[in-house]
Amino acid sequence: MRYHTLVGSVCLLLLFYPSLGQEATTGEKIRFNKGWKFHKGEAEGAERPSFDDSGWRELALPHDWAIEGPFSREYNARAGGLPFHGTGWYRKSFTLPTASKGKHVEITFDGAMYNAHVWINGTFLGNRPFGYIGFHFDLTPYLKAEGENIIAVRLQPEDLSSRWYPGAGIYRNVWLSVNDPVHFKTWGTFVTTPEVTKRNATVQVETEIENTATSASSVRWITTIMDHEGKVVAEKSMPVSMSPSASLKKSTTLKVPRPTLWDTENPYLYTILLQIERDGKIVENQTEPLGIRTIRYEVGKGFFLNGKLTRMKGACLHHDLGPLGAAVNRRATERQLEIMKSMGVNAIRTSHNPPSPEQLELCDKMGLLVQVEAFDCWEMAKVPNGYNKYFVEWHERDLRDMIRRDRNHPSVVMWSIGNEILEQWQKDGAKWAKVLSGIVRDEDSTRPVTAGFNSGDPAIDHGLAQTLDVVGFNYKPLEYSKWLKENPDFIILASETSSCTSTRGAYHFPIEKYKTHPSRQVTSYDIIGPGWAYPPDIEFDALEKNPSVIGEFIWTGQDYLGEPTPYGGRDNSTNGYWNDDWPVHSSYFAPVDLVGFPKDRYYLYQSQWTREPMVHVLPHWNWAGREGESIPVYSFTNCEEVELFLNGKSLGKRVKGVDKTPIKVDFAKWEGGDFMSKYRLRWDVPYAPGELKVIGYIDGQKAAEKVINTAGEPYQLRLTPDRKAIKADDEDISYIAVEVLDKDGNLCPWADHRIRFFVEGQGEIAAVGNGDPSNITPFTADYQRAFYGKCMLIVRSKSSAGEIRVKAISTDRPLKEAEITLQAE
Repeated sequence: MRYHTLVGSVCLLLLFYPSLGQEATTGEKIRFNKGWKFHKGEAEGAERPSFDDSGWRELALPHDWAIEGPFSREYNARAGGLPFHGTGWYRKSFTLPTASKGKHVEITFDGAMYNAHVWINGTFLGNRPFGYIGFHFDLTPYLKAEGENIIAVRLQPEDLSSRWYPGAGIYRNVWLSVNDPVHFKTWGTFVTTPEVTKRNATVQVETEIENTATSASSVRWITTIMDHEGKVVAEKSMPVSMSPSASLKKSTTLKVPRPTLWDTENPYLYTILLQIERDGKIVENQTEPLGIRTIRYEVGKGFFLNGKLTRMKGACLHHDLGPLGAAVNRRATERQLEIMKSMGVNAIRTSHNPPSPEQLELCDKMGLLVQVEAFDCWEMAKVPNGYNKYFVEWHERDLRDMIRRDRNHPSVVMWSIGNEILEQWQKDGAKWAKVLSGIVRDEDSTRPVTAGFNSGDPAIDHGLAQTLDVVGFNYKPLEYSKWLKENPDFIILASETSSCTSTRGAYHFPIEKYKTHPSRQVTSYDIIGPGWAYPPDIEFDALEKNPSVIGEFIWTGQDYLGEPTPYGGRDNSTNGYWNDDWPVHSSYFAPVDLVGFPKDRYYLYQSQWTREPMVHVLPHWNWAGREGESIPVYSFTNCEEVELFLNGKSLGKRVKGVDKTPIKVDFAKWEGGDFMSKYRLRWDVPYAPGELKVIGYIDGQKAAEKVINTAGEPYQLRLTPDRKAIKADDEDISYIAVEVLDKDGNLCPWADHRIRFFVEGQGEIAAVGNGDPSNITPFTADYQRAFYGKCMLIVRSKSSAGEIRVKAISTDRPLKEAEITLQAE
């Protein structure tokens, strides 16, 4: 039965993770990432323990074999122009920890791209085709108590299997679990808070307990809730009688007095400790952070978090991490989310696939709402070798596993069953929507089911929209009011918006619409996009006019590898290789470039989505040869008015919401000519070098300021790390912004120097990049070219504490070199 008000509150499942190399005790998960061997290509018999892998490369996971390159037009620019398809093998030899004797041992893969087949000691454990889904296998019956055990994994991603860069390999973390024969089943715990008041929160814990022993067992299940400081706030226990080789479901209810709620401003997390006690001894431990919150969706009103009407200011994010590729890195994921939050984002859509566990853990911690999306296609193919080949057989298993793994995250507030699926145009398309929606509700009735339709009328006419609790529409800002009027029981989400394209630092004159530009870049005046796309201003206006639409998810939060629209000679309605404009191979869609530098559009969103006073001005102010020519100057602000100065002379004030700026708009169903935007302020300024300054005012008082100076000749390099101290764990990273400056410290916006990097001590180069979608310098190189004055160096720690010394020099034209020292600790 369809419903319009949903209430739910849940917690995050997170087991204690000991450091690699620590001997496991019962109930713990060991990181199983080091000591793997890798071979790219076929390897007949590599699943057998006797296979000779001495010539294979040794490495640590997570690993994306494709990101090392090379870039080549032999590969599809739509998928990043990188060699992700083919066969790859991984093998690992290990001995069992002493504490594992007589225990239940399980291996969990957070994700392996693509079509994974897994063996242990020559025995085939099983396969999982879907590269984004986590999966696990019981190793216990096949392990040797003494001597070496060999696990082997074969992956076979196919060409023309993805609409973006998928990566390749065991690109997410792997875990080894050592449990008592009586243990909590993997992904078998579900925590909800069915009732939350200021006085008490009711916490319901449902869990599945397994006994893999051949004898019966009497145990006690203990559940403890602790606050953020570790103080016990609730506790309960109960006896459990386990039959041999059996499992059972149990539940318990606890009360948390005067709960502190989890929300986007204060993401407070409690801790739940689940234990199994036998004969007075704790034999199993599991901990779970608990976020207490309520969610509610109401027709005609919107989304409520803890009873407060909350508009989703969201961003879609693909899973790759730019120059690091698809290989999961916790700090890189955290930094990406930090950038999103600084732009004003409060919600993430995991487009278009299940996310990494790290992303959801961080969203819990940082207070970001999440739409978890399952599929980009169903039975009908978007690309020749996509998930549609496996959908009929695997959709239920994959969807249930996704929900069971992720349902305890307080950040997750809705489940998406699909993005722009082709069945929306089919008269019987609703059959799959009903099946998938039913699976979601069976697993989790506390959150709504949604999907993103890019053709709203067919989705409605064919009954797909009616199977959902929240109806998502992609790129349809002009039709919200019509659909709300025609379907008064709909709750609508702008599930994908704008698709405006731009290049950081590029400005093309005059301001005009074009499909492509000879430079293979896109102007940062933010008016260019494919046929379905429109500037952000259009969505701002549509949401203001339709306040019950619960929010938007922009496409995308950060540029990603692949899908180089508007270049490539193709679009989403065509298949094949997108190489007509090679070497362009990554996206232009986001307000943040591939390495994390903000574009101008970042500040446009910030001006609408944040409260702390800010003001931004564009373009840069280095236009030699254009003296006296009129340069369009834009300002974005959340202040009431802005005053522009050139070389100390006021060029007048503009009032936000009153002084409107015409912007070029042309997309499907738009018939209005230029859009008069109240979100941008404009001056037309005869160019003269010097200082361009904007001041934002609130109540007539200066509240924010920004200055751009005309830069002189390039003179020096500057290195600015996002963090000067990182963990000495072989994984933590520091992003170091590299800038070409003049003598006075002004950015040189046209600089394109080739810069070489030297890293010594307890660190190494993890990757380089510059945000240029046409740049084919290997991400693994020790050099990079500045792009509009900037590039990025990513440094990774080693395993020992100490200094990391970083130096940058220009190798093609003289510049004063730069050095910094980081600390690994």
